[in-house]
Amino acid sequence: MTALGPRPGPRTERLALPGVLSPEQVLSTVEGIAAVQHADGAIPWFRGHHLDPWDHIEAAMALDAAGEHERATAAYRWLVRHQNPDGSWYAAYPDTPDGVAAAAPTDRGRESNFCAYVAVGAWHHYLSTGDDAFLDGIWPTVFAAVEFVLGMQQSGGQIGWRRGADGTIDSDALLTGSSSVYQALRCALAIAEHREEPQPDWELSAGLLGHAIRHHPERFLDKRRYSMDWYYPVLGGALTGAAAKERIEEGWDRFVVPGLGVRCVSPNPWVTGGESCELALALWAMGESDHAVDILRWIQRPLRAEDGMYWTGYVFEDDAVWPEERTTWTAGSLLLAVAALGGDEATTAVFGGEGLPRGLDSDCCG
Repeated sequence: MTALGPRPGPRTERLALPGVLSPEQVLSTVEGIAAVQHADGAIPWFRGHHLDPWDHIEAAMALDAAGEHERATAAYRWLVRHQNPDGSWYAAYPDTPDGVAAAAPTDRGRESNFCAYVAVGAWHHYLSTGDDAFLDGIWPTVFAAVEFVLGMQQSGGQIGWRRGADGTIDSDALLTGSSSVYQALRCALAIAEHREEPQPDWELSAGLLGHAIRHHPERFLDKRRYSMDWYYPVLGGALTGAAAKERIEEGWDRFVVPGLGVRCVSPNPWVTGGESCELALALWAMGESDHAVDILRWIQRPLRAEDGMYWTGYVFEDDAVWPEERTTWTAGSLLLAVAALGGDEATTAVFGGEGLPRGLDSDCCG
């Protein structure tokens, strides 16, 4: 992989957002993510911490948005090499002094949304690069991952959240995870459509899942205290228009702390960077760009570190960052949010949803 240049280029200038990030600040954040990535493409949370597939992909997407396509390609090649025979990845791989030791995962569970997210990353990378050879090469990986995930879909459309190390499916469904899977299924269908390889079973599954998210909250575990369960149906694209606006307005005062960001859990006095940036993406997708910019501007003071990375969270009652970790996925979510606000075509496509298949409409069903 080539080293990042010492000066901001056209891509970092495009990611700059007045009042939020300058081109130089964008560059330092991109360099911060790149510094954590190993030569084999693996992107742990930070050096010495574990890697999980979802956050690895989020960081790779941010690298693509910043024009670091070679690094992003290496991240996807890591996924291809370490996919399990059943199409899954383990939930956590340790980061050792020699790199990420995939042969010794620290969590042998396999989480549905972790595995599905490769479709979002793969489609985003293709839209960023136009690399047909990449898409051809990763298609078997995406196909196997989607088949694994849909093997965990329940009769009501929701997705069981995890298959244990012993192979047992935990049929309990998480609204956040299922919403992320919904976005991934739509991206997988876009890849299939581009390749002229229709997947009618996937279309039916996506329709059933979208219907469950929109109309059947009782099919998911009650996690209403968590802000992700509040905004993820919007971020994942299941809720749009008036329904999305109504949902965001309903939870705004419960989760948003003006001037600081978004609570991870209500009513805890803890705002987190990942949730704040994801809410900004959801707001952008709703056409509320001004509010999205506000959120991103607020988090800069408490969460941006001197090296351009971002602290995971800030306990405002104690005026203290916590935990004391600067994670690649937090920085990645920030870069993806500013990329969407700046009109980056690949990022707007996977998070805006225009042009993504929605699956077979099942809203007529019970």
